[in-house]
Amino acid sequence: MKRVFTLLIILMVLAASPLFAASVPIMDKDELKSLLGSENLVILDVRTGRDWSTSEFKIKDALRVDGRDLSVAMTYPKDNTFVFYCA
Repeated sequence: MKRVFTLLIILMVLAASPLFAASVPIMDKDELKSLLGSENLVILDVRTGRDWSTSEFKIKDALRVDGRDLSVAMTYPKDNTFVFYCA
């Protein structure tokens, strides 16, 4: 019975994931360009090791962080604009 309950919880979380993702705003490159240099802009590069190290494209002043540990975002004021990018 405990396994069935755990499985139901996992299925509910997976089913709700697209709903949460749909509520996250997406910014195009022109919007980002207009914000560059802003004091309250925080750009977090969450690409994994090889994706990051082999990329020739990096946003100036972006902070590279582990996408599984975003605690660095907690060190900034909540009213900042946070941009997470992975590609």
